[in-house]
Amino acid sequence: MTPERVEEDIDGAVHSHVETVLRRYLADRRAGLPEQAQMFATAVDTLSDFALRGGKRIRPTFAWWGWRAAGGEATGERAQAVLTAVSALELIQTCALVHDDLMDASELRRGHPTVHVRFTEAHRAGGWLGAPERFGMAAAVLLGDLALAWADDMFTGAPLSEQMRAAAREPWLAMRSEMFAGQYLDVLAQAEGDESEERALGVARLKTAAYTVERPLHLGIALAGVDGDTVAAVRAFGTDIGVAFQLRDDLLGVYGDTEVTGKPAGDDLREGKRTLLVSLGLRYADEAGRHADADLLRGALGDPGLTQETIQRVRDLLVEVGAVDELERRIEKLTESGLAALDASGLAEPGRTRLADLAVAATRRDR
Repeated sequence: MTPERVEEDIDGAVHSHVETVLRRYLADRRAGLPEQAQMFATAVDTLSDFALRGGKRIRPTFAWWGWRAAGGEATGERAQAVLTAVSALELIQTCALVHDDLMDASELRRGHPTVHVRFTEAHRAGGWLGAPERFGMAAAVLLGDLALAWADDMFTGAPLSEQMRAAAREPWLAMRSEMFAGQYLDVLAQAEGDESEERALGVARLKTAAYTVERPLHLGIALAGVDGDTVAAVRAFGTDIGVAFQLRDDLLGVYGDTEVTGKPAGDDLREGKRTLLVSLGLRYADEAGRHADADLLRGALGDPGLTQETIQRVRDLLVEVGAVDELERRIEKLTESGLAALDASGLAEPGRTRLADLAVAATRRDR
């Protein structure tokens, strides 16, 4: 499959170019389904709609600017091939979100019903046999798996040289394993009720930092032929910024505006997420002798019937004991250390400045 042609100035609008490539790829894959699978094509339409709606395209953008900062060109056949390869990261993200929403029983994503909810509602509206929720779950598992399979197809099908493909293999394979490892540790922490800061940071490192910033950057510079000390510096930058990104996301999961984040306020609490914010809140409340408040927070975690009144009490508690301020300090410290690693990386302009701008935007966002 040949890459979708886009205007020459890829640097000027990476987000829209990724959208163009992704939209064309998904349309081509749908059109290529056998005649016997046309009923499945309607399910693919749901996946495509989910993948193309609203995302910030953070992962391919970091990968693209890693490529540029490592000396990769902005135009021409190689640039087009790299654009196709890094756009596949959005299908990895689609897989992760579809499965994550299912595991967390989330009803909204980007302000719309999640994939498993959409298929549950379709089953119910059609009056089909069996349990609607089970059908929705099965459809979400299959479509998340399909997104992962097509991500591999898109990446391996990009017209890269064999040398580029071999160099990119390590970060591509590592990223997928780390993402799933982080997701499992997240689920395990909820099941065990693990309140440790170490577990919370480990989940943030693997589930988010590795596949959101660190490995996409690693992928981009590997495609440009960079290795050695530069890889270590870039991965350090990516890890720190990726963890800071997740810590900001943890704050938004409790304090974010639903109209902005696209998810119900307090969803992380209802889902029982053992985030660093929660770990700090529990420790600080206990250290301050506010054991009843610590019990309130523990009781809120994983409560699907959590009321807005209790959510507000938890929000106030986390501010009062200093957990929010501490998380802000850690975000700031991680951002500073990440930018210092970027400065030491030896990467070139304009990519280095664009990566620094992306880092600041990712860690100070309001959505």
